[in-house]
Order: sequence, then C-alpha cells, then structure tokens
Amino acid sequence: MLVMLLLFMTDSQPAAPRSSGGAGGGGGKRRGKKEDSHWWSRFQKGAILTGPPGTGKTLLAKATAGEANVPFITVSGSEFLEMFVGVGPARVRDLFALARKNAPCILFIDEIDAVGRKRGRGNFGGQSEQENTLNQLLVEMDGFNTTTNVVILAGTNRPDILDPALLRPGRFDRQIFIGPPDIKGRASIFKVHLRPLKLDSALEKEKLARKLASLTPGFSGADVANVCNEAALIAARHLSDAINEKHFEQAIERVIGGLEKKTQVLQPEEKKTVAYHEAGHAVAGWYLEHADPLLKVSIIPRGKGLGYAQYLPKEQYLYTKEQLLDRMCMTLGGRVSEEIFFGRITTGAQDDLRKVTQSAYAQIVQFGMNEKVGQISFDLPRQGDMVLEKPYSEATARMIDDEVRILINDAYKRTVALLTEKKADVEKVALLLLEKEVLDKNDMVELLGPRPFTEKSTYEEFVEGTGSLDEDTSLPEGLQDWNKEREKEKQKEKEKDEPLNEKAVS
Repeated sequence: MLVMLLLFMTDSQPAAPRSSGGAGGGGGKRRGKKEDSHWWSRFQKGAILTGPPGTGKTLLAKATAGEANVPFITVSGSEFLEMFVGVGPARVRDLFALARKNAPCILFIDEIDAVGRKRGRGNFGGQSEQENTLNQLLVEMDGFNTTTNVVILAGTNRPDILDPALLRPGRFDRQIFIGPPDIKGRASIFKVHLRPLKLDSALEKEKLARKLASLTPGFSGADVANVCNEAALIAARHLSDAINEKHFEQAIERVIGGLEKKTQVLQPEEKKTVAYHEAGHAVAGWYLEHADPLLKVSIIPRGKGLGYAQYLPKEQYLYTKEQLLDRMCMTLGGRVSEEIFFGRITTGAQDDLRKVTQSAYAQIVQFGMNEKVGQISFDLPRQGDMVLEKPYSEATARMIDDEVRILINDAYKRTVALLTEKKADVEKVALLLLEKEVLDKNDMVELLGPRPFTEKSTYEEFVEGTGSLDEDTSLPEGLQDWNKEREKEKQKEKEKDEPLNEKAVS
C-alpha cells in the first residue's frame, strides 16, 4: 500500500496516476488511459497504521512523504479536543483546508484513537465534543476524492476501540499492521543506529549488528535506538575513547531490567533468599526443554526487582500446551526454591505469580486449551480497561477460575518435583551467586554441565533455513522495474551534483 502511495504521490497529474512499468508489471512501458483506468479504478484515500508503541508507525509515514517528495502535515488526535464546545470540529475543518491547499501531500493523524473512539460509550450527556469532532472528521474524509491528491494516514496502537464508521471502505481503506521487527529487521535497524557512533576499532559493524539483534528478541525499533543511545552514555560515564561490546551488553540489560542499583544494601538473610530464588529460576529453566535459554542471572538489584535473570526467548509465533507449561514451571521456580530451602515464602514472587496467572487465563479463556471449558475463545480485558460485564455466564466464570487454579497447582507440583530432584544443583548455583553476584551461561555449564537440549544463540543459527542472512527487502515483482528507474534517476542527480561540488571546493 505505501509503495503504491509513492507511485501515486510522485505523479504531478492528479487524474492520471503514473504507471512506470511496475505497478501492473508492464515491463516499463506506459499504458494508454483506457488500460490505466482498468487497473487503477479507485486509489485508496488512506490507511491506518496499527501496531505496538515504538515500531515506527510515525517514522514510516514520514518516510513515505519523503520518498514521494511531497509536504507532510502531521497532527496528534488529542490536539482536536478542548474544553470549549466547537473548537474540535473547527480545527478539523482548518486542517483539511490546509491539506487541500498544499496538495499533493500526506496528512498524518497520530494517535487517532484520541478522537476516533467508538461513539455512544460513556457519554452520559448524549452528544459530546469528541463525538462532534469525530463526525466532522468523517464528513471531511467523505469530501475527499482520489483526484484531490491528498492521502490520509493515521497511527494508533488501539484499533479495537476505533469507531466502525472511521474504518469503512472509502475512508480508511486499509489497516496496515506494523509489528516488532524480526531478527533480520533488528540487525538492519542496528546498522542504522551504529553509523554515527564511535565504535572500538576491533568491532565490525556488520557482525556487531547481527550479534546485538540475536540478544534483543521482541525489541521494537525504538528499543533498538534506546540500546545504542544507552551504550554511548555508558561509554561516556566510563570515560572510554570508544564504545565496546561490553557497553552494548550493559545497555541491553538496562533496557530490559532497569537501572542497576549496586548501592542498595540487602540484609544477609534477604540476599540469601534472593540468591536461592534466582537459582530456582535458573535450574528449572536449565532442565525444562521448552524454557528459554539462560544468558545471565544476577542478585544485584535492578529497577523494582531484587534479582534479575536474562533469557533468550525463541522467535516463534505458535506455542503448544507443553511449551506454555514449561514456561509456567520456570517462572514458578523461584517461589518453589524458597519453599524447599527455607520452608517459607516471601513477597519476591509477586511478578512471577502475575505472569503465571496471565498465562493460565490466556490458555483457558483465549486459546481453548482446557478440555472442561472447551474450544472457546474470549478476549481478555486489557490493563486499565473498565469491565462492566463479562461475555460469558457466571457459571462459566466460576468454571474458568477453578480450571485456572488447577492448572497453576499442577504446574507448581511439577516444579516442586523437578527442583526437589535437582536440589543439589540449586544449592551450587545459589552459593556461587552469593560469591560472584552475577553468573553467565559459561558459569552454568561449568556447574551443571551442558544443557540437555539443543538451543540457538547466534544470528546465523536463528536465520538458518530462511535462505539468506540479509533482511528480505525485495519489492513485489511488478514494482522492481519502477524502483530500478528511481535508482537510476537518483544516480544521475548525484553525478550532476559532483562537478558542482568540485568547483565549489576549487
């Protein structure tokens, strides 16, 4: 869709979109108007970019306008809403008038959920200023047509709360999901953010980018940029002449776990409890096949936690019941270790229990992984959402609660059996943690021997079987010729500028 926008916006004639050999696979020849109208019956007015925060929705909209070489008008959805009646609709009218005046252009409405929420919910006074503003936005979008040369893009991470009238064809025709980058995508983003940094001479940017990509599963583009910035700050604090690999590893730990608080003093008994708690996590994960491979475990407080463990999750999109159970058991390993070695439990497992509870409810309510509840799926409420009524009966709700408790208890018993059998290993890891405070994978191998399961840890292992080590940036077949022509034009412009620059220097 966004590549098609480039074709559309770079054409100076509103009614005759450019063909340039690519969009229909025409081999670079210009088609006649009749043939054009056959495949270009109606260009989409706009698209909504959805996805988690930090994945580059706004950046992608800016890049589209830059590639098309057209004005980029941006506004936040919250800017339309004021306490005074009538201000919101007036601002919408002014914005669209500005867009028409600067056509061809791209109009980008960021965080459109601020103004585009579903109508009729929670507005006890009837018509509200937000509804009036949304109505005006719908009217203005209906007033646009494909000859206006204005494309409307919008960004949101909550498409589920948008009004259906906003999403119907003719207004926002497409919803484009912008998810977190995969390992190849992260490597490419790291390359971009490594360019301006002064790196240690022993580091190769290509290899460094790939290694960092393998250490940051699930990171968004904003997280990648934050890691590079944190590494530069850490190097500056250490008065280093250049940024080395250790600085990047510390930056990743800081982004994942928070600021390291070496000055926080723990009582000896508390420190011992934290060590056995983290050792329980580490040993449980070491002997469970589907648990994430351990990279590092520490009893130095970070962020809100008194201990910290860094894992390397697999990049996968489908999970089996057995895989989810192993993850639950690994998460319960800390609480179980406390009970085995001290005969008591502490408040340190609060976050672990929250994760286990969420996983159990998801398996039963969303994924249909419980025989008694059956093959059903309901959406779980998001954090902060006000739930007035559940989509199922009270009897079903009680059944779900009972099955969640049974599932968590089964996982707990399984973890108790595992760590009771491996009690000596937990003790070894905990004692070494108390001595060194930080253990890495090599320390674990030395203590427990190699992990009895194959695991992936390098970039090359993760991308094995994908056909190439490089990110897949290939265009659709029909647009490859079009892109080649653009590259040739850019090269010609660059060659024209070089003699001028030489004259200026001389």
